[in-house]
Amino acid sequence: MSFALKDAQIEKQIFAKRAYLAAFFVFVLVCVLAGRMAFLQVSQHDLYSSKSENNRVQLQPVPPIRGLIFDRNGVLLAENLPSHSLTIVPERVKDMDKTLGLVHSLVGLTDEEAETFLKKVNSYRRPYEAIPLKYRLNEEQIAKISVNNYFLPGVQVEAELVRHYPMGEDFAHVLGYVGQMNEREKKRLDPIRYKATRRIGKIGIERYYEDELHGQVGYQKVETNAQGRILKVLEKQSPIPGKNLILNLDARLQRAAMEAFKGRRGSLVAMEPNTGGVLAMVSSPSFDPNLFVNGISYNAYNALRDSLDVPLFDRATRGQYPPGSTMKPFIGLGFLETGITNWKEEIADPGWYMLENDERVYRDWKRKGHGEHIDLRQAIIQSCDTYFYEMSFRTGIDNLHPFLSKFGFGKNMGLDIGNALPALLPDREWKKKYRGRAWYAGDTLNLALGQGYMLATPLQLATAMNVYAAKGNWNRAKLVNLIDGKPLEDDNKPEDLIIKDPANWDKMNQAMEGVIQHYLGTAKGLRRNLKYRIAGKTGTAQVVGIKQNEEYDSEALLERQRDHALFVAFAPVDAPKIAVASVVENGESAGSTAGPIAKLVLDKFINEVPSRKGIAYDF
Repeated sequence: MSFALKDAQIEKQIFAKRAYLAAFFVFVLVCVLAGRMAFLQVSQHDLYSSKSENNRVQLQPVPPIRGLIFDRNGVLLAENLPSHSLTIVPERVKDMDKTLGLVHSLVGLTDEEAETFLKKVNSYRRPYEAIPLKYRLNEEQIAKISVNNYFLPGVQVEAELVRHYPMGEDFAHVLGYVGQMNEREKKRLDPIRYKATRRIGKIGIERYYEDELHGQVGYQKVETNAQGRILKVLEKQSPIPGKNLILNLDARLQRAAMEAFKGRRGSLVAMEPNTGGVLAMVSSPSFDPNLFVNGISYNAYNALRDSLDVPLFDRATRGQYPPGSTMKPFIGLGFLETGITNWKEEIADPGWYMLENDERVYRDWKRKGHGEHIDLRQAIIQSCDTYFYEMSFRTGIDNLHPFLSKFGFGKNMGLDIGNALPALLPDREWKKKYRGRAWYAGDTLNLALGQGYMLATPLQLATAMNVYAAKGNWNRAKLVNLIDGKPLEDDNKPEDLIIKDPANWDKMNQAMEGVIQHYLGTAKGLRRNLKYRIAGKTGTAQVVGIKQNEEYDSEALLERQRDHALFVAFAPVDAPKIAVASVVENGESAGSTAGPIAKLVLDKFINEVPSRKGIAYDF
């Protein structure tokens, strides 16, 4: 048996070759690594230095503070309150489901909050934009998120100023509210100016004056860690706050009217004859605008949307009602202007009126009529329908329509009220175009009573009464008085209404004052404890038609089928300071519903001197 002996020399050579080969391989790798390092450190130094700096230092937009809104006496109506929100930058989150689960275990999340957040993540947004997940965190929730910061990359607590409306429902429709920007709005708005903004004005003053209230965005250069959290602010360019608005609205009148409407549907608008300033603009029922600031819940919104009282609907600017007999002072002036009658001419009122070759009987509201001697003054005081049937037939629509349009009917005459409807002042052309039929004499008779096709908004009625109180001097309705201390000017002021005989203004004033003061006046109940002179006119508008030979029976009708009650007025008669229009849906008697609400506002404005200390009133 033989054994092979190892050859030490051969093994040594083999080992040396392998060592040289390994050393060469290592050398090549070191050269490659060194070359790569040199490429990155030298050739690409500027590029990666910039990227590194961008990862460490970021330029972030700073949202501006939204301008404040005050009433005419300095009462704060829209403010900004500090609040903490939980936000997430989706690009910094590796596992969104895991992150949301951890957040839920710490601070609690509703299904609606999570669903809304995910919709925003998947919708149009800017890269690395922080998406709000939960609003109005309390101190305990903030502490839990802070303690678990390490486990929540991309999640942060942000302090921000959030819009708040201290008077809630009282100013909801007129002020409007701010809300979360939707996808369509983000595409429409300036992406630079609104880069850090999440909420914009949705309706009302907040929307109309969005440009003034928003302000200009600022920027800050910050140092962040690997998780994107701010370690230090290096530089800052402060944003420019939005402009403050001082309104013509009076919080005392607004709240008084809202309280008077409790349990009723309707609207009231009050204005200043000398300026056109809107003193009050109420729509009842209302809603809490604060619900919309951070996004209203589905249940809360559905409750408002599906309510039979339609609280989201702005009756003051978009509610279209037959104006009823509130039109009679304007139409009466039209009769005088055309010269078809005068203050002395009398007619007999048997309680009805008929046109020649027409079988229809046009009934007066008073079945037995108003007597044998009814002139224009008594026709206004007692609201005699038969008188207006006769005179409107003589005058004709071709004379009435252009005269009534001079008071603003059929138009949106608001200076800064963008959502107001023009309602409807019909004429021959309108009926031919939209009804495909000719205009009949009966249509003119209906219009003379503010019925038929005619519709008006409470804002239009108040505007017309405002022009009337100013004896034809036009001032368009305006909500804002001052923008950062500068008055709002009207560069397109309508032409004043000049009538042939200016004495007719005062004579019609006396007739309208008789509506309250005369023992036969339709609003005589308002004269109780009256300390100043009011000129007014009641009106009733049918909701459902009544057959020719039937009488109006309130008890036989459902509450929502009963007549609307309307009232227009101004005071004091000798030097008007305020004009008002009120509508109570299904209120029936204006003298007991719409009239007292209007008088309450008149009393408060004329008899009470407001505090001007800029603090909330003790209502």
